[in-house]
Amino acid sequence: MSKQMLFSPGPVMTRQNVRESLMHYDICHRSKEFEAMYAGLCKKINRIFNADDTYRSVVISGSGTSANETVISSVLNDGDKVLLLRNGEFGDRLKQLYDQYKIEYVDCSFEWGTMMDVDDVEAALRANPEVKMISMVFHETSSSMINPVPAVGALADKYGKWFHVDCVSAAAGQHIDVADNHITFATSVGGKCVGAYPGSAYVCAKIDVLETLTPEMGRNVYLNLARHYQKAKSNEQTPNTPNVTLFWALDTALDNILSEGLDAQIARYQECAKILRDGMRELGLKMLLPDEQMANTVTSVFLPAGMDLEAFLSDMEAHGYTVYAGKGVFYDQNMFQVANMGEIYPEDCHKFLGVLKECIA
Repeated sequence: MSKQMLFSPGPVMTRQNVRESLMHYDICHRSKEFEAMYAGLCKKINRIFNADDTYRSVVISGSGTSANETVISSVLNDGDKVLLLRNGEFGDRLKQLYDQYKIEYVDCSFEWGTMMDVDDVEAALRANPEVKMISMVFHETSSSMINPVPAVGALADKYGKWFHVDCVSAAAGQHIDVADNHITFATSVGGKCVGAYPGSAYVCAKIDVLETLTPEMGRNVYLNLARHYQKAKSNEQTPNTPNVTLFWALDTALDNILSEGLDAQIARYQECAKILRDGMRELGLKMLLPDEQMANTVTSVFLPAGMDLEAFLSDMEAHGYTVYAGKGVFYDQNMFQVANMGEIYPEDCHKFLGVLKECIA
């Protein structure tokens, strides 16, 4: 089989030692060895969020959506209300979760690919003082946009609200400081910027808030944050059988980040993004967003008029490169996305641009 270069926003290219970690010898998840690994793993997750000792992380066996569902289904009592901020596919995913669990929310929505207006957010808070939690996406992957989390976090602090941030495609790719940004619950997954695999998600949360949760509050059994926290707190365990193999991979990927240095990894992502964006502009391609609004790891770009998007994607794949089609309204606009998450380096980006030029020609 030929190796595909994944220039897509998850799953991502993984380092050799991460792949090799999947061959770790079998252990029982109720063993002291697992507990020692789990304790260290959760502390490493805290570090990528720049979390202090007022935060605790737990690992959820599932995709990034499972981490968000764990929070949303676990932390609200009947009658509690949420202020939902959304401007893309993954903000809409949060809406789907709130709808599924019949949790009341104030819908503060913006057009896809449009920056959130913080004044509108504050107006919604003033008009709805009963809101208990604000919920939003850090990196709206469907457009590549970085949303104004620090500004919204300041509002959460000002008005005394909990703050849930979907960091699924941002953790280890963007600078995130949960304490400075007043984030109560941050969620992510291994198979994005961390450079591990889908299936190892995690929640980093304020301990004083976790202490207020009970298993009975949860609307879900498996994705129950109180149960995860209590088992982790009591003996560094998970409440149900976890996907142990992927825990090892996540642990190894986090070791790689901390060895390279989180700042160094983010700088590499920024360098790769600049190479890709400069190169695509030289090919005459137009970006959806200005550089200052884009993430370090995903670029949304339009094909030239008249080109068939599906044929282009197939051609790129035949040349060994995978990119994403735009979602929703962006697909109809002939947009595709190029990601530089995981084990992608500047030389890979230059090679990518050569193939892209050939496929567009």
